[in-house]
Amino acid sequence: MRKRMRTTAVAAVAVALSAALAAPAVAAGPGGGRTGDTDTGGRTGNTGGHEATARAVRAAVHDGVPGVTLRAQDRRGVWTATAGVGDLRTERPRSPRDHYRVGSITKTFVATVLLQLEAEGMLSLDDTVDSWLPGLVTGNGHDGTRITVRQLLNHTSGIFDYTADEDFARTYFLKDGFSEHRYDTVEPEKLVRVAMSHEPDFAPGAGWNYSNTNYVLAGLVIEKVTGRPYGEEIRRRVLAPLHLTGTSVPGTRTGVPGPSSRAYGKLTVDGGGPVHDVTRLNPSMAFSAGEMISDSEDLNRFYRALLTGRLLPEKQLDEMTDTVSVDDTHGYGLGLMSTELSCGVTVWGHGGGIHGSTSGAVTTRDGRHSLAFNFNGDWSGDTEAVIEGEYCGD
Repeated sequence: MRKRMRTTAVAAVAVALSAALAAPAVAAGPGGGRTGDTDTGGRTGNTGGHEATARAVRAAVHDGVPGVTLRAQDRRGVWTATAGVGDLRTERPRSPRDHYRVGSITKTFVATVLLQLEAEGMLSLDDTVDSWLPGLVTGNGHDGTRITVRQLLNHTSGIFDYTADEDFARTYFLKDGFSEHRYDTVEPEKLVRVAMSHEPDFAPGAGWNYSNTNYVLAGLVIEKVTGRPYGEEIRRRVLAPLHLTGTSVPGTRTGVPGPSSRAYGKLTVDGGGPVHDVTRLNPSMAFSAGEMISDSEDLNRFYRALLTGRLLPEKQLDEMTDTVSVDDTHGYGLGLMSTELSCGVTVWGHGGGIHGSTSGAVTTRDGRHSLAFNFNGDWSGDTEAVIEGEYCGD
């Protein structure tokens, strides 16, 4: 985990929380949920006390992000901002209502379902992975009989991250491979086998390393425990009760529901070269580690509900927010990251990246100040500057 994260095609699915954001034109609505018109002429709209956030959004677009959409909610009300464009060909602006791929923000939804299952007595977080998925985690030093479900959720399992495999990255993240395989369906067991072809990063519980394989396995545990697809459990346990109508688990569907913008990537290791439209793809390459689609309003509602106890009993919420230290300012709980900002405020949430999409969603522990945003590009922009601007800048 890096405090400031710049995404590349190779690291696309693996983006965790440190955020980035930017843009030369901001459209903003004042408190109360009213939204201003998109301004692409370089002028700043009514920022309603969110001037530092607006500057960070403009900086993101200036840094090369095609467009940004953002929604914040605090004691002053709801504030939305858009900047740049949602379509480079037509120059259509981004919309505050845009749906977008949220990448690893999916992990918080997955962890929430597993904690609900624990609360219902259907499993224990201290169960071994092998007790639910016998024989799947084995090879090259990996041993599912020594790894717990809890260690999957807080990334202390030591299991290798399949997205770091060079052949996998070449096939699904770089230009030639992506062009050929963008619509392929990849079974989750294949993703695990890719990880098993490498040695673990460390012995279970002996360290911390962000691994998407952990959450592929977590999704498979949900399916084994419930007998239903993990996405169905997310829908009935989280999306339906909270009326998150803009959020979906697409499975193998290649499109993004409207309204939405185009998504753009460079499909190179160094983030250089021409821009490619990567909007349509089969997200099974991410599975339960990062396939979901949402919008900023739904993400704010989800994290507020989660942190204020609407989705989990107190015991499980305490477990979720019991963090492992990542660095001086970040801790990782169970599918949930804490970030201590420069002004001393701590926010909770997650970030996510997948081809052409970089997102962040955070809230304060009391749920009173939430923020969610998306860049429709994956090679530039500082998401943490946006978060810092919203919570520390005004």
